[in-house]
Amino acid sequence: MTISNFGKAAIAATLGLALAVPASAYFQRDPAYAAARASGQVGEKMDGYLGTVGSQSSATQALVRDLNIKRRANYTQRAQAQNATLEEYAFTQGCVLIARTVPGERYQAPDGSWATRTSAPPQRDPRCP
Repeated sequence: MTISNFGKAAIAATLGLALAVPASAYFQRDPAYAAARASGQVGEKMDGYLGTVGSQSSATQALVRDLNIKRRANYTQRAQAQNATLEEYAFTQGCVLIARTVPGERYQAPDGSWATRTSAPPQRDPRCP
């Protein structure tokens, strides 16, 4: 994926807004999501969506599917408002959400593998703003 200069500017503006929302807001929305995230059953992917880590129950898979549908709808609206593509916006959100992980949470590393966040900053794609 290549990001145009205009897309980069729109994404940078979006990134500033996205960082203003505390990570705890995500946990307050759904206790099942908070539990799955805390236990390492789900993690943040580089593409801005959630993923299941390993084999998970159908309930966890359904939860991830539902949250990803909601994220896509939100990303679509925000991308249009920022004159960015859905893929550009989602990728930038992936960068933000991975940066917001806390020690013990899972995230997708640049090589595509699942990593567990330590006290060190997470590994992020070099294209992240």
